[in-house]
Amino acid sequence: MAPGSGLLVVGEVVTDVVARHGSPLAHGTDTKARIRTLPGGAGANVACWAVRSGCPDVRLMARAGAESADWHREALERAGVRAYLAVDEEVPTATVIALVDAGAERTFLTDGGAVLRLAAEDFAPAMLEGVGRLHLSGYPLFAPVSRAASLLALRTAVERGVPVSVDPASAAFLGALGPRRFLEYVDGAELVLPNADEARVLTGLPEPEAAAVELSRRFPRVVVTLGAAGAVVAAGGEVVGRVAAPSVRAPVDSTGAGDAFTGGFLAALLAGADERSAAAEGCRAGAAAVATVGGRPPPAAR
Repeated sequence: MAPGSGLLVVGEVVTDVVARHGSPLAHGTDTKARIRTLPGGAGANVACWAVRSGCPDVRLMARAGAESADWHREALERAGVRAYLAVDEEVPTATVIALVDAGAERTFLTDGGAVLRLAAEDFAPAMLEGVGRLHLSGYPLFAPVSRAASLLALRTAVERGVPVSVDPASAAFLGALGPRRFLEYVDGAELVLPNADEARVLTGLPEPEAAAVELSRRFPRVVVTLGAAGAVVAAGGEVVGRVAAPSVRAPVDSTGAGDAFTGGFLAALLAGADERSAAAEGCRAGAAAVATVGGRPPPAAR
């Protein structure tokens, strides 16, 4: 493998409890659901989808609680991801309860757990050897300790000439932190990948294309994902591409669809694709994710 073709993701592993309910939630009583416990986390999902999309060298830096670190490490290694997984003896692994309705739309209840304790000492510059791109999952940027670790990785990558991409991760958390602070933190990134809601929060602009254009005046490349409507690519203050998403006949769970897009997109970029072609690959991965339960590619799809 040629030097500089690897992908390092700095992010998180999460224990996902996915509850799919066909009827609206009945407040104060029972609602029937199909419930599964699965390995997840935006950063880990991106890494797994990047492998599934053809990237031969994918690495993940994250932190997990001791109670489930081995389970998460084994799941990552089975998916082909090299896991730099710090073990936290004091705080459990992050947990997300994903409530998925009959339309496959998900609502998250999030306990950050060990994600928020990702530490600067968990990162080593040697992790960047042979890496052609660093990707930061946004969730660690929302807490001081994990933010310091992520920004250390960002600064080190920029100093070494390694391009950095950032997923803003959560419109709600962005709003609580403040978009200006977030944009200042990730200054130096070469690529930003918000969804439409995150792009609106970051810019204050209601239309995704206008938000993409605005963000591209600050970052060299911007891709705003639009769910079933595909994605829009902007650079240099203008839209340079629009990509439609494949139709999904029977969507079951949108958990991780954005992560799948990012993994597919980054794998294609590292393989030499242009932004529009990479966005098409991302949309294909996102469509595959919507057709499966949980945020990772199923084993048969790898």
